[in-house]
Amino acid sequence: MSDDKSIPSGADTKPSNFLRQIVERDLAQGTYASRRFGGSPGDAAHHAAGQPDPARIRTRFPPEPNGYLHIGHAKSICLNFGLARDYGGACHLRFDDTNPEKEEQEYVDAILDAVKWLGFDWTSQGTNHLYHASNYFDFMYRAAEALVGAGLAYVDEQTPDEMRANRGDFGKPGVNSPFRDRTPAENLARLREMRDGQHADGAMVLRAKIDMASPNINLRDPAIYRIRRATHHNTGDTWCIYPMYTYAHPIEDALENITHSICTLEFEDQRPFYDWLLDHLATLGLLAQPRPHQYEFARLNLTYIVTSKRKLRQLVADGHVDGWDDPRLPTIVGLRRRGYTPESLQLLAERSGVSKAGGWLDYSALEIALRDDLDAKAARACVVLDPVKLKLTNFADVFGSESHQEPCHAPVHPGHPERGHRDFVLTNEVWIEREDFLEVPTKGYHRLYPGNKARLKYGYVIECTGCEKDDAGQVTAVLATLVPDTKSGTPGADAVKVKGVVTWVSVATGLPAEVRLFDRLFTVPQPDAGGTDFLTVLNPNSKKVAQAFVEPSLATANGDDKFQFERHGYFVADRHDSAPGRLVFNRTTTLKDTWASK
Repeated sequence: MSDDKSIPSGADTKPSNFLRQIVERDLAQGTYASRRFGGSPGDAAHHAAGQPDPARIRTRFPPEPNGYLHIGHAKSICLNFGLARDYGGACHLRFDDTNPEKEEQEYVDAILDAVKWLGFDWTSQGTNHLYHASNYFDFMYRAAEALVGAGLAYVDEQTPDEMRANRGDFGKPGVNSPFRDRTPAENLARLREMRDGQHADGAMVLRAKIDMASPNINLRDPAIYRIRRATHHNTGDTWCIYPMYTYAHPIEDALENITHSICTLEFEDQRPFYDWLLDHLATLGLLAQPRPHQYEFARLNLTYIVTSKRKLRQLVADGHVDGWDDPRLPTIVGLRRRGYTPESLQLLAERSGVSKAGGWLDYSALEIALRDDLDAKAARACVVLDPVKLKLTNFADVFGSESHQEPCHAPVHPGHPERGHRDFVLTNEVWIEREDFLEVPTKGYHRLYPGNKARLKYGYVIECTGCEKDDAGQVTAVLATLVPDTKSGTPGADAVKVKGVVTWVSVATGLPAEVRLFDRLFTVPQPDAGGTDFLTVLNPNSKKVAQAFVEPSLATANGDDKFQFERHGYFVADRHDSAPGRLVFNRTTTLKDTWASK
């Protein structure tokens, strides 16, 4: 850690990584101490007229609003907003809406909701830092004209195929465009014709003039503007030319006074252009120094999922899943509906670390983070997922009436007695799991079989006497007798020693519920690796639906309420489908990792 005493103490509580070390170095050296900020994004003159920047650092989360965010985005959100929080800075939420054909308001709204749900906010010191790249189109075009005037950009009228062929490859340098040596005046005239709609889509592009022989293909005169007649969700039909992302992104960072522009490793080869552009625009007097710097980290690669927007969209469009918020998808809306908590995703992001080294994180790490978060929070409940009736044949003899309801109770949470207890009743018939009875027991089986005793959890010891079957030989009811004076919590509870414990729900008072048992969507760890058709490795058992019975305490469960169903795992009341009188629960994860690829 740095010796700079002005570094917020909250930063000391987090594990260090190379990004934190960079931030602490810059704070200690005062790298950005001279910055001025006009209170809103702006060019060099705007910033020069502002006040000293109140934010010690500025980071940003810049999603393109062309799809729903996924778990990889969740890590970036936690990283960028977390760094700003820990070092007394501000994190901007910016919509990189430079492609009008793929962006929709639906995605904008979903992104806003996801960031807030994860526990972060784009307001800092009373200032709202929510921005749109499209609000900077005027400046971006002005910067483009400045580059053209300085001989640093030109209009290329080659066809896309010609440009592609002349670009070269890793073993062959590119070939200069025949339009590369036009004068700045000629290029400026062509650019203005593009802006004014005098040319067809794709007829020409504006390219940066760098080096067609560069070993970094990204520096071989990259395109920075193209003609595209499309209505933009924010600017409407104001523009018929749009900036390319690689051109727009560094300008957005600079206008917003970003200090540390953090992205994933696939943008590492783009950093030289990022630096080239900002350095030249600063030299031309359009942008202020010190400028932002880009840093890359390894993205979160989680097994048994795909995060490609195209592939996620295909899963939704082809009906392999039930929408963007299907609990089997790694989208943030899907994870939320599955029952994952913001805290569990933050915990996963922290545990996965920040480094330059790529690699794969097993899906079980996500489930472990969820269990670690919910174990101390989730209320307990008894649920029977595969019910078969258990008849207590001596119930009336023990309690004097077949209709008697014997009060029982259990803690809401065994680790928090202050949260009270759940009340339910034992009746002459209860639901138990079908697997809790075997006519012929296997070795080590301690639950119900003829002649064996087991405990009804929170109730009495019972002795199995047999079963009833239908004509097909299917067990329709298990028969048992209740052992008096063995009720849990009473002096006689330990009078009879048993090894097996059976969860149950009263037939008289239990509530019917639909329980959706979700599992991993794919059967292999890397479903799209090596050119694999990811649709061929879909898990046919990724969703099963059980018609279950639940204890009465769940009658008031609201959407998003989370529980540990004793013995079965962690579940959540479905935030859309569950309602009083129609209970629907989704399984988030089992109590321990039971996955085995099919």
